[in-house]
Amino acid sequence: MTILLLAATAPEIQITSDWLRQPGCRCPHTVDILISGVGELATSFALTKALSIKKYNLVLGAGIAGAYDTQLALGTCVLVRSEVPGDLGAEDHDQFLDIFSLGLLGENEAPFLSKQLVNPMRVPPFPAEHLEWVAGLSVNTVSGSRTTIDKRQEHFGAQIESMEGAALHYCCLREQQPFLQLRSISNYVTPRDRNSWKIGFALSELNAQLIHWLSIPL
Repeated sequence: MTILLLAATAPEIQITSDWLRQPGCRCPHTVDILISGVGELATSFALTKALSIKKYNLVLGAGIAGAYDTQLALGTCVLVRSEVPGDLGAEDHDQFLDIFSLGLLGENEAPFLSKQLVNPMRVPPFPAEHLEWVAGLSVNTVSGSRTTIDKRQEHFGAQIESMEGAALHYCCLREQQPFLQLRSISNYVTPRDRNSWKIGFALSELNAQLIHWLSIPL
């Protein structure tokens, strides 16, 4: 299987990258690594360019995320079923209007489905029965105030938040490219408090899952 392993930053998949470069690495797949840069703009550009050069059996997006859903324990790995761009629209005084409410895009206009960018893959190529599928929200400015968090929860009802997920879904859906988005929960979406984040633990769990998957012949 040919796989494009995509991450916004190199540290997010450094453990896996080092493993893949080890002499005698037992990875039965051809894995290309793409470090896109942070945010939807950088990810859209880097991924579109990569897919214009080469097609893959799977694009595997990986990274950490914050969780709105406090039932998701820190360090938990999840698969993202749907994504929504969380700050694409307009403010009408205290109300947020998304691009669908503004009439700029139909809620079922490709590649959207009921306002969401939904991964159509139902059965992942890797064992994933233990992983929960979640709804993601992608933003350019990470939520860090009570006002912003409450508004986004009320409007979108997402379970996790990242800065690149919607770009991954959008590009792959437009290119009809099979993809998965794997995230590990590093923190809860609360008023900003870095002392409560568990980034190291989340990265360890994320890379353990990646290496397990990439070790499996398909």
